[in-house]
Amino acid sequence: VQLQASGGGLVQAGGSLRLSCAGSGRPLRSYAMGWFRQAPGKEREFVAAISWSRGSTSYADSVKGRFTISRDNAKNTGYLQMNNLKAEDTAVYYCARGNGDSWHLSISYDYWGQGTQVTVSS
Repeated sequence: VQLQASGGGLVQAGGSLRLSCAGSGRPLRSYAMGWFRQAPGKEREFVAAISWSRGSTSYADSVKGRFTISRDNAKNTGYLQMNNLKAEDTAVYYCARGNGDSWHLSISYDYWGQGTQVTVSS
C-alpha cells in the first residue's frame, strides 16, 4: 500500500486548501483514513479521521467547524477540505490508513503518506 498526499501550498489566513490522499496497491475502502499534521518543533498531532463507510468522522477540537474530511472509495482517495485557515494550521500534513480503533493515536495507523506542506501566512 502506498499513499500519496498532495494539495498543500501557501495560502493567506482565511483562505482554503483541499488536500488529497491517493492510495495505490491494495484498496483502502475497508479501512479508516486519517490526517495528522506536524509543525516544526512539535509532535505529530491528530487532525481528522473517517471510517471506511464514511458513516463516522472525528476531528481535533482545533479544526472542528473549519475542516471536513471525506473519501471516495471508488477512487481510492481521501480528502481534507480546509477552510478559514489560520497561521497555527501551518504544518506538514500526513494521511494514513487506519488499522485500529483509537483514531486520534498515530499507532492506530499502519501506512503513511509522505506529507504535504501547508503554510498559512498571517
